[in-house]
Amino acid sequence: MSIETTAKELLAIADIKVNGKRPQDITVHDTRMYKRVVRDGELGLGESYMDGWWDAPAVDQFVERLLGAELDQNVKLTPGLVGSLTAAKLLNQQTIQKASKDVSSHYDIGNDLYEKMLDSRMIYTCAYWNGAKTLDQAQENKLDLVCRKLQLKKGMTVLDIGCGWGGFAQYAAEKYGVKVTGVTLSAEQVALAKKHVTNSNVKIMQKDYRDVTGTFDRVVSIGMLEHVGLKNFTAFFETCNQRLATNGMMLHHAIANNHQYTPKGSRWIRKYIFPGTELPTLVDYAKAVESKFVIEDVHNIGPDYDKTLMAWHKNFVKHYPKLNHDIYDERFYRMWNYYLLSIAATFRTRKIQLYQIVMRRIETSDTYKSVR
Repeated sequence: MSIETTAKELLAIADIKVNGKRPQDITVHDTRMYKRVVRDGELGLGESYMDGWWDAPAVDQFVERLLGAELDQNVKLTPGLVGSLTAAKLLNQQTIQKASKDVSSHYDIGNDLYEKMLDSRMIYTCAYWNGAKTLDQAQENKLDLVCRKLQLKKGMTVLDIGCGWGGFAQYAAEKYGVKVTGVTLSAEQVALAKKHVTNSNVKIMQKDYRDVTGTFDRVVSIGMLEHVGLKNFTAFFETCNQRLATNGMMLHHAIANNHQYTPKGSRWIRKYIFPGTELPTLVDYAKAVESKFVIEDVHNIGPDYDKTLMAWHKNFVKHYPKLNHDIYDERFYRMWNYYLLSIAATFRTRKIQLYQIVMRRIETSDTYKSVR
């Protein structure tokens, strides 16, 4: 049985047709795609898309079908399928296994791209769509949710680890009267934040969180823990412990795996989008904070990331003609398109989650009331 025939059989199990006309169907422009996917798995699938070897009317629906079918776990292989060795390779989970150790590889590619793609506050993390009709409102919902969960009060000091372009810091200072110190490793983020963040109670610095000194009433990280790495998890929370005031509280908003991290999956994401980061599980959180913090609240808003990513994709496609195509060429367009849509599908199929976790010092005696 040929590789092409085997691939078509596998795709049919996921209700995907080659050269079909439905949103999830794919059109193969170059049949070398099949051997490339067999050789390189999901890395080859993503790279062959970037090279224009295949297309789908809705890439997110194509990936959603692949993930939903779970062929690598549930398919009873025929002798022909066994011979081709494509089942597991073609449908390796498209989960995000790593984000960016080298922050500049992702966040410094150009502020103009993010200004066009994101909301007006430039929040590059999952929004909270409860009652929201627009991306701007959904992101405001998320920022206010974080502030309320942290029980912010006027005059409090807040350390924002991985502050991005300063959107949360500005919001918290404006709406709650707190003083925020934000740190990021991205030079581009700091440069733009210093232009946009006008509140005198906000200070944005290009600095590693381990180099911050002093104590703060609250510590927050929104989309940061994916960058820490599991080997550094305990050290990260020890740093938080050192920075947090005696009666302090912290909140961490982060993507998490359903299962323990393995370096085998999502090589495409690690190579092209977020090199170097590992996703924790809830078990990893618990182990890292035991004996120091009490986990007061865990809120999973993972399904909202699907909608957030689709909103970013809509903005990206709409504004792409206005971007500099010498920098953001056709290959970049296909790469970014595949990134946004495939990750939306991954959240849609609940392969990964987005948790907001509230923690307090273990000696705290009063009751914490959850906020939604």
